[in-house]
Amino acid sequence: MNFPENCIYLASRSLRRRELLKQIGVKYKILLMRESLSRPVDIDETPLPNESPSDYIYRVVHAKAKEGWKRLIQRKLPLLPVLVADTVVSLDGCILGKPHNLMHAEEMLKALSGRTHQVLTAIAVVVNEKIQARISRTEVRFREIGKQEIRACLANGKIRDMAGAYAIQGIAAAFIVEISGSYSGVMGLPLFETAQLLEESGINIFP
Repeated sequence: MNFPENCIYLASRSLRRRELLKQIGVKYKILLMRESLSRPVDIDETPLPNESPSDYIYRVVHAKAKEGWKRLIQRKLPLLPVLVADTVVSLDGCILGKPHNLMHAEEMLKALSGRTHQVLTAIAVVVNEKIQARISRTEVRFREIGKQEIRACLANGKIRDMAGAYAIQGIAAAFIVEISGSYSGVMGLPLFETAQLLEESGINIFP
């Protein structure tokens, strides 16, 4: 199926994901799950007992896709494809999501210091209730990070919205010794997998 507007909905508040879609020329409209941040969340993103990072991220992104399509129906919006994404950091098989507070963020960066971790970003596209998903896995190795460097990394407070308490496009880039995988995936939207899914869903990235 080809969509005449060649346009999708992006169900995300992330400015980084919007910028990445623009980078590959994708037209999009923002679909907010909640009308305001004060409303309670619709999806429980708490990991289940003994749930692996990959199982967790697949479950969450599928739930977001279902919720996004549900919002289209409820709001009587044009039924264009809906793109959703979610990112987690995995260290020794343990899930590191967004830190709860500044102290938690410091603990995360201390744990990542001098270690190799994995960044998993899952994306899903839903069309007519049919969900297709992909997952991007990237290995990232940090050098040893000092206390003052951790505090500098967390100084603006925005890092608390990031999985693993860091943003690769920020000061944390100075800590990276090696990266194997998708840079855009670590940012929150793996462009290779995204382009694949959109093409399969009838959105022509390269008309």
